[in-house]
Amino acid sequence: MAASLLEPRWTMLLLCEMWSGSTRFNEIQRGVPGMSPGLLSKRLKEMEAHGLIVRQEAGPGAHAEYFTSQIADELQPLIHGLGEWAHRNVDCAVSLQGLDARMLMWKIRGKIDQLHLPKRKSVIQFILNNPPQGTTNYWLVSKPGEETDLCYTDPKFTVDLYIVCELRTLTAAWMGHSTFEKEIDKGRISLDGHDLMARTLTKWLIRSSFADSSNSTAKKAGLVGRA
Repeated sequence: MAASLLEPRWTMLLLCEMWSGSTRFNEIQRGVPGMSPGLLSKRLKEMEAHGLIVRQEAGPGAHAEYFTSQIADELQPLIHGLGEWAHRNVDCAVSLQGLDARMLMWKIRGKIDQLHLPKRKSVIQFILNNPPQGTTNYWLVSKPGEETDLCYTDPKFTVDLYIVCELRTLTAAWMGHSTFEKEIDKGRISLDGHDLMARTLTKWLIRSSFADSSNSTAKKAGLVGRA
């Protein structure tokens, strides 16, 4: 019965996205970009009917918000444990296929530690090469006391730090199949701009919560020996 409740595709991913702090429809959708708005709406209604989430209406002109229920929160350590198991045992060469740059950047956005950034507006531009699709650009805008914003188009702010690499390299470092230090040392991640932000990258750019549970190696990920 428990499996049938969680089995429908996207259910556990939606719970994880809400546990990460997303409450509004558009926020949740940005965390699961492969899901159509129609399917997301349908799944949220089903999860509400099953008691996994609670929908709260906002004031006039405001968007409704979705929150996990108490029974859903009891599942959090179990689902997180399932993720840890997969991170240790699923071949990371497989997990690094079919990557989604937007989803990765949305996850990174949610784990920026502003305490280790300058006490002012900070702008970080990611230049991601994803052969054969080409290069895409993303901008993180961090302001003290506000949620970090992710921009898909140039916000026209002065950029403090440029991060240039392949999408696969950034994903591997963030997920824990490799490390930022190793990829920077090998020249696969290039940092240009604000010196202190570059030197403290591993303090303000927090990796996936599964990174420390990974027993994978860079060699298994296919990263060793690459130029």
